[in-house]
Formats: sequence, structure tokens, C-alpha cells
Amino acid sequence: MKQSIAILTGGGPAPGMNTVVASVAKTFLNNGYRVIGLHGGYSGLFSPTPRTIDLDFAFADDIFNRGGSHLQMSRFKPSAEDFEQRFNLDFFTSNNVKLLVTVGGDDTASTANRIAKFLHENNYPVANIHVPKTIDNDLPLPGGMPTFGYQSAADKGAVIASAVYVDARTSGNWFVVAAMGRSAGHLAFGIGSAAHYPMIVIPEMFDRTEITVRKIVDLVVSSIVKRKIMGLDYGAAIISEGVFHELSDAEIAGSGIKFSYDDHGHPELGKVSKAHIFSEMLEMRLAELGLRVKSRPVEIGYEVRCQNPIGYDLVYCSQLGMGVWQLFRAGATGCMVYVNPEGAVSPLYLRDLEDPISHKIPPRLVDTSADSFRAVVDNILNYLGPDDYEAARRWLPNPEEFDFRRILGWE
Repeated sequence: MKQSIAILTGGGPAPGMNTVVASVAKTFLNNGYRVIGLHGGYSGLFSPTPRTIDLDFAFADDIFNRGGSHLQMSRFKPSAEDFEQRFNLDFFTSNNVKLLVTVGGDDTASTANRIAKFLHENNYPVANIHVPKTIDNDLPLPGGMPTFGYQSAADKGAVIASAVYVDARTSGNWFVVAAMGRSAGHLAFGIGSAAHYPMIVIPEMFDRTEITVRKIVDLVVSSIVKRKIMGLDYGAAIISEGVFHELSDAEIAGSGIKFSYDDHGHPELGKVSKAHIFSEMLEMRLAELGLRVKSRPVEIGYEVRCQNPIGYDLVYCSQLGMGVWQLFRAGATGCMVYVNPEGAVSPLYLRDLEDPISHKIPPRLVDTSADSFRAVVDNILNYLGPDDYEAARRWLPNPEEFDFRRILGWE
């Protein structure tokens, strides 16, 4: 029987999923392997009747530059009982599977780590290689390399955010934009920086103080008043949805938001409009302060996940897909494929990235000490500081309460 590989996609979509799958398929087909695609993410490995598709070269050639994922994804998280009672070893043996390729983000990588350990402990001769993706850019890849999909999502997000900024200038309004990013603010910061937004709020900025709804809203107020001093009656603020993950239970309860949770225990933020919530809170704060400013909400969410990948991700994802073959041929398993800025491929072992207690892979956060971050804060953002207090008293009775650095505990 011909040797084969199986490939699955997990988590949420990111531009380049099909590029990775197609590049893996083309490379292994060229080397004489059968390529089996699994629908439903990890759920197929714990089902007696997994949904599969054989990938041939013509099919791979048809999907490689398309957005979305032809292999249907899921956030299925196998339990210990699933491993003990439902792991479908017969799928691997009956199809002569020699390699399982998993494509996904931090949760998918953590589950891939569990599967690699399970296969090793039970002496199953199946290699496992993971391809890291997420538009959140929060997997800890060396050298600052992005996770695939981030560049395409940031590019699409910047187009939307720039158009919103033009609308703000045209209409004399303020817009409150929310961007995806469950654990880290890379996407919001990248989009906001590209569009020269006068206020960007990400969870990493609160490294010296507790995040509260009032502080988030007052940062936007700080920017609104600073822009008034500058003679500008319009603007836009972008807020990362990750701030919700850092709010205390009391803060979330006070906001009136009701969350459901996914299999990994994360609030299902996609079910609520964060932009609408923050815009409403901002308008209440503005009314309290007697500031006549109109705000409008814009959510940058699902529309950036399934767009066609830009050139950067088409090249990068192709390198990652071909890199899977290089690692497999070299005998690597239980690792992620890593491509450095020069294009060299190497294994990045999941066990070296996991937290020793939780056994999860911790997210890569925005480095607020980096020159690239500080340059944006110091030169692009508009916010109140001590030099603005007197001018700001025209609009605020206590402008020092809206000092950007004071709110964040930076001074």
C-alpha cells in the first residue's frame, strides 16, 4: 500500500490556509505519497467515521491562492477520555499514514503537542509536524517572524481602517474600531499604526496597571480632547478585543456583556460587537463630561480572516508547506515548521515552547519596550500630557485625570 500523510486545519481561518495545504500536498505528491485531507479539525481523529478527501495535484493547484480553508475547520479539543477511548488508530494503520500535518494557532499547536506525546508514548510510528498560523500573530516564533495570515489580515484591516479614517475626517465624527486579537494586540497595533490612528488600545499597554473599562474609555477621551486642542474635530480609535480577556469578572459583569465560551474556555468574542459596546460606553462618558462628540462603531473581524492571501503570505505559506517535507525527510516529529527571514527551514519543538505547569504554549505579546512600539506612541498617537492641561480645561474640569501616561501607570 502506498504511504500517505494526513493533514487537518484547526481553530479559526487565516489567509494562507489553502496555500499551506496545497503546498504540502504538491510536495508530498511529487515524492510519491498519497495525501489525505481531514475535515472537522481534530474531531476526525476521534471519530470512527472521519470525513476525508484525497488531494491530488490539480485540486491543490486550484485552491493554493484562495482565502478560507477547503478543509473544514473546528475548535474541537479532545479530552483525556477521548485519547483513552476514541483515538482512531485504525485511520492511521488502514491508510498507511506516516505523517500527521496540523495547521493552526496556539490551541491547535497545544493539541498537536498532546497528540505527538500520545503517539510517542504508545509507540505509534506516525510523525507529527505543525504549521503555525494565526492572524493574532501570537505564537512565539523566533526572530520576530510573523505567524502566517497575520500580514494579509493586517493589510486588509488597514484598508478598512484607512477608509474609516477618511469617513471620520469627511463627516467630522469619531469612530471606535475593534480588531481581533484574543491574547495579544499585534493586529490592532499593526492596523492602527498603518492607518495613523490617533489612539490605539491594546492589552499589553496595561503592564503596570489593571485594565478597566473606564481607563480604556478615558484613553479615547484623552485623544479626542488632544485633537480638539490641535484644531481637529474628528478621529478614530482602535481597540484590541484582547482587553476583554484581561478585564476582571467584576468589570465584565459591570459592562453588561454576556459571553458564551468555546471548548478551550475562551469567551466567544465573535458573538458580540466590541466596537458597539465601547462606542456606547464612550458616548456615556462624553455625555457625563459635557463633550458634544459623535462616535460610530466599526468591527474589524471575520472579513479579514478569509480574504485571499497577499503576496507575502503566498510566498511564506508555500515555504512552510515545502518545509514540512524537509523536516519529515530529516526524521523530525513533535515540532512546528519554522522558516527564518532568510528562508532556512528548521524544527521548532513544541516541548521547548510549552509552559511547564499548564503545558500550553504561552502567547507572544506586543513588546511595549521595542523601538517600533515607542515610535508610534511618541509620534503618531495624540493624547493629553502635562503640557496640555491648561488648554484642555476648556473641555475638561480635571484634565490631569486623562493624562495618557498616568492612566497607564507609566509615570
